[in-house]
Amino acid sequence: MSELITGREKRLEILKGIIKDLHAGGDLEELKERFARLLRDVSPTEIAEMEQRLIEEGMPEEEVKRLCDVHVAVFKDALDERVDPDSIPGHPVHTFRLENEALRQVVAEMEALLAGLEGEKGVDWGKLERTLKRLQEVENHYLRKEFQLFPYLEKHGITGPPKVMWATHDDIRALFKKVHNALVARDRDTVLAEGKLLLEAMSDMFYKEEKILFPMALETLSEGEWAEIREGELSIGYSLVTPGDDWQPSPEVLEELAGGAGAGEGREQLKLDTGVLTPEQLNLVLTHLPFDISFVDEKNKVRYYSQGKERIFPRSPGIIGRDVQNCHPPGSVDVVNKIVAAFKEGKEDTAEFWLETGGRFIHIRYFAVRDQKGTYRGVLEVVQDVTGIRQLEGERRLLQW
Repeated sequence: MSELITGREKRLEILKGIIKDLHAGGDLEELKERFARLLRDVSPTEIAEMEQRLIEEGMPEEEVKRLCDVHVAVFKDALDERVDPDSIPGHPVHTFRLENEALRQVVAEMEALLAGLEGEKGVDWGKLERTLKRLQEVENHYLRKEFQLFPYLEKHGITGPPKVMWATHDDIRALFKKVHNALVARDRDTVLAEGKLLLEAMSDMFYKEEKILFPMALETLSEGEWAEIREGELSIGYSLVTPGDDWQPSPEVLEELAGGAGAGEGREQLKLDTGVLTPEQLNLVLTHLPFDISFVDEKNKVRYYSQGKERIFPRSPGIIGRDVQNCHPPGSVDVVNKIVAAFKEGKEDTAEFWLETGGRFIHIRYFAVRDQKGTYRGVLEVVQDVTGIRQLEGERRLLQW
């Protein structure tokens, strides 16, 4: 008699059991056989829900991330048998996949260059650097996932898999930095070792996206949500490709989006402590500030960010309404929680950091926002490029253009 298990809850419990046995050092081939005997197939949504439950039950996110590479191997045959959902040029998933195709070509170019480097042939360091730079365009792909796609999955209660995947993005970013530094130093051995790890990690991410993340997102999100995701994509940009525009939301969805965008416009006036502005005027003022601001309310929800001409750190509309903890890499969450807790408890009113990136000196400040009664109402983040300010000397009292 077949042991095949149906029933979603039972299947999820068996999936968790298989991964827990992996965690305990179980034999990979034996676990693959158990999976084939009991479940035979698995959907991307079930894998994501299994990861979510493991995290909720106390398994560290870092451990789930480590096991993710292994459990994909366990379920690989079932995932390979699934037919990818159809998508149309212009749909965010089609764009993500189009980028993956382009990035795979650059990965192949880099693999060939590393093979030449390993074979002690003549080394074209300049070509290696140019190819790595093209490969680094994957950053926009990852940013759109983190700030556009993940927030919508979180609204449906899917928080574990995005956290695990974001942590892997950060691992890949760290590998990019190591390879770049090794190229600058002309360190052949490190370029080879770290470069191979980088390409392997990127290839694994392509697979996880296309076999798990994207099908799960297509099963979960509505047409309106995909329309909102696409609307915010231009705030971040794309990786190596220009997306198509064949996919269009239904007229009803477009009308709903237009209605939401127009709310509060027109002749309405906002009475402020020291003046009266229309919403349009207020928005213009905020978008022309010489620094970036973001506001998080007392419930830790992102409520606003300014959209200047050149943002220092990427933001997109997908973060509005998102928990602030989910807007930062997993490695930074503890610091975010510490700042918010100190502000809420009234122990601190400010926190500041500064760093150098891309030849710019960036000053980051956080201010506790309190009302007239002293009640905590949120956090204001101010990010400013102070490179030019730090270089000022003497005085300038006359107009110079």
